[in-house]
Amino acid sequence: MSEPAILELDAQYRQLREECGLLDRSDRGKLAVSGPDAAEYLQGQLTNDVEALEPGDGQYAALLDRKGHMQSDMRVLRPAAEEILVDTEPLARETVLRHLTMYSIGREVEVEDVSDKRTILSLIGPRSVEIAATAALPENACEETSIAGVECLAAGTRDGIDLIAATADRERLREALLGAGAVEVSPAAVEILRIESGVPRFGAEMGTETMPAEAGIVEDAVSFTKGCYIGQETVARLHYKGRPNRHLRGLRLSGRAEPGATLRLGEKEVGRLGSAGVSPALGPIGLAILRREAEPGIQLAVGEDGVTAEVTALPFG
Repeated sequence: MSEPAILELDAQYRQLREECGLLDRSDRGKLAVSGPDAAEYLQGQLTNDVEALEPGDGQYAALLDRKGHMQSDMRVLRPAAEEILVDTEPLARETVLRHLTMYSIGREVEVEDVSDKRTILSLIGPRSVEIAATAALPENACEETSIAGVECLAAGTRDGIDLIAATADRERLREALLGAGAVEVSPAAVEILRIESGVPRFGAEMGTETMPAEAGIVEDAVSFTKGCYIGQETVARLHYKGRPNRHLRGLRLSGRAEPGATLRLGEKEVGRLGSAGVSPALGPIGLAILRREAEPGIQLAVGEDGVTAEVTALPFG
């Protein structure tokens, strides 16, 4: 990365930490699940307690296969009693759409891919609520709002507010947010915040061979008091009787490294680098799901270029 690019990324990082950044996340998969059976249907498909959601609530959840491996993670918002909006990483959209459509046959539920019909603009940073002129919302809570005449669904996030609106209104909403003081930032800058927070992402740290316990998302994404769902038996057995063979860990890197690089303890491969970036606060850092023996404090070799990594517990201290 050139020096000017580094300086620009540093400025974006400061904007996110001190003011408010704007990131277009409209590429996320967006599925509308509606009808009298919508919540009951999703209750049997996803890991979290969808039926417990009241209108205005939301949650984090996952879709698993029958062996307990993740097929996707997702945000589940319930703006109305018979209306649920699910959004996923872009690469998981087709998988989730195919699954939810296939198993909905014979139920009073409709699953519609609205990815092209709705936009998501994320406000990130301490001034997010001020710029959106909305109430502060807990993470995943949602409410209808209007910004510059654009009807939106506002959803609380870990670092700010997401605004979900009709794609046709995207530019009008974007201009209103920029006019209120938001500054556009790059996905790379937002990724640094995610890595610092130790939050895994599907398609980076997590994939179709990952179990929720290995990614450290059980507390947020899994209910152990609801009824049956796909993959429940394996998840419950591991939670109550077992111990994951792999764990999500932070990495303090000695230099730049590329995602996907092998991570070795001696001659043994213990994982692959999921995400990496240069934090203005912490220096080069990364995330990876590592075998159990790669405990915090251990040094690993990264790839073939002489870079090393110190394993650390999360979040980064």
